[in-house]
Amino acid sequence: MTHSKRDGRTANDRSFRADRRAIEGLPVRLVIALVVGVASLSVMMGMIGDIEGLSATELDAQPQPEVTTPGEQSLDVAVVDPDGSRVADATVIVRSGSAQIDGVATGTTDSDGVATVDVDPELGPNQPDGTLTVEVKPPAEGDYVDERGNTEVLVVAEN
Repeated sequence: MTHSKRDGRTANDRSFRADRRAIEGLPVRLVIALVVGVASLSVMMGMIGDIEGLSATELDAQPQPEVTTPGEQSLDVAVVDPDGSRVADATVIVRSGSAQIDGVATGTTDSDGVATVDVDPELGPNQPDGTLTVEVKPPAEGDYVDERGNTEVLVVAEN
């Protein structure tokens, strides 16, 4: 009788070792746990972003004029928050896009939230139009960011 029990255990041990279902099911369970964890984390991060004290305010640049011609001129760039309020002490940077300027042009917004930037845009030969890009560096005080693209200045050749 002892011999048959040992044979039974040995047969069970062999069948357990040959059973690969537990090993095959483990990666699937890990993937499911990872997907659920990532989904939960994204929901929590979304809730944190909605808390007023932890969120940053996106700034936008509103250049005037938005459409101009090549040659020396001044651009007035207003920096505004999502509510339309102007922001003082922000740095405005104008760079070459498809239209060219020498280096970069910068200005700082005054108490009215407007910066005046002097530019001299040029277009290439047979280039009917081009753009200048506008970037905002937020002031040190306040939770401001400029992560989205801003309005570009369109430079159109005179006919």
